[in-house]
Amino acid sequence: MAGHPSIFTEDFKASPYWWEQWQPQDASPDDVPAEAEFVIIGAGYAGLCCALTLAQHGKQVVILEADVPGSGASTLSGGQVTGGINVGKTMSSKKGLRQGGEQLKQALLRDAAEGYRYLEALISQHNIACDYRQTGRLAAAWIPAHLEGWKKRLPLLNGISQVEARVLTREELRDELDSPAYHGGVLIKRAGLLNPALYFAGLLQAVQKAGVVICSGSAVSQIDKQGGHFNVTSRRGSINARQVIIATNGYTGPEMAHLHARVVPVTSHQIATEPLSAELRQSLIPNQRGVAETQRVTHYFRYSPDGTRLLFGGRARFYSLNRQQSARVLHQHLTQRFPQLRDIKISHSWGGKVAVTLDYLPHIGQTPQGCYYAVGCNGSGVTMMSWLGHRLARHLLESTPLNTSPYGVTPLPGHPLYTGNTWFMPLLGSYYQVRDRLDKSAHSQTN
Repeated sequence: MAGHPSIFTEDFKASPYWWEQWQPQDASPDDVPAEAEFVIIGAGYAGLCCALTLAQHGKQVVILEADVPGSGASTLSGGQVTGGINVGKTMSSKKGLRQGGEQLKQALLRDAAEGYRYLEALISQHNIACDYRQTGRLAAAWIPAHLEGWKKRLPLLNGISQVEARVLTREELRDELDSPAYHGGVLIKRAGLLNPALYFAGLLQAVQKAGVVICSGSAVSQIDKQGGHFNVTSRRGSINARQVIIATNGYTGPEMAHLHARVVPVTSHQIATEPLSAELRQSLIPNQRGVAETQRVTHYFRYSPDGTRLLFGGRARFYSLNRQQSARVLHQHLTQRFPQLRDIKISHSWGGKVAVTLDYLPHIGQTPQGCYYAVGCNGSGVTMMSWLGHRLARHLLESTPLNTSPYGVTPLPGHPLYTGNTWFMPLLGSYYQVRDRLDKSAHSQTN
């Protein structure tokens, strides 16, 4: 608005902060070959990890990427990594999981913890310089009831996932997080931070060294089953494959109809501040942990790897926004939590699509046509999508049933009213935001 000071720096960029360190590029794209053993659609974390595991076992793999590798959510995330602490938060209300009972819940947590170990081993094995540090993570309780819910979950989390989590009182949390907005929290020791773009770059290099063919600009328009093989038609040519693996997650299009009607893409927005003063850096998050809130429409934040900027993310709105608009919304949310940052300007603004499933769980499975898939990070994509890609490859190599993995036990659910059109998201998102505000207001009135 005219007359109001700008919240943007003079060199503001409507692009990811992470791309300052590594930006997706494609100087020499591979041609689409006539045939391959395995064709993977999507060059994100899941697609690359699946391809890497298959190629390391001598398989011929081709990846078809609609844009350039790294242009999607894999280089756009917040870079917080955990061992499955979000698994099971809403499990008790889900029919399929009630049927599976406590045994399935434990299996899901155990597998997610294994996924975190896989991530750490992958970074070490391939010497991926991605600023990975096990800093711990804070779950900041929006209202006291959320903290009580966490207390009930901790014995199972610590016993199965071994995340070494403990409850923090409101006073203890203020020593970790200089904000009056929260009512205590949980410190998860076994969690960390990395630069998602550099992690992707190192993973991409490992995949290319393993001999995987990566075809960018190869958006898939059709998949046809022909006897025991598939014919995949892309923008840059067709390819015959023995197996097709779909790893498009939040970018799944209508040409993959079965998944398109079961995965809900939701845009998560982020901003980076200008460099903060040493005093602010030391006071806001003195132990430099990752932070995620507990409400329905959550926010998450952390310092940049060099410790100079605050990176703040969340669902700014549930309808289309340009990067300046989403930055203004997130800046407002940021200063509500940290009033001391009201004069701090924004240097970067970006967003990427996460895939939400109707049971809020990740899935590996097979479409009615016979294609395999790994989808549904539900906002925990760095660890989970890497793991699911690798896990699916192991199933294919070992010829083991998918339901021997806990993420392959229950089918990816659909709904008769959802066909891939997210017209309802502004209504649903606004409803959840109102519920969060009412929860906060109700607590304030009783104290």
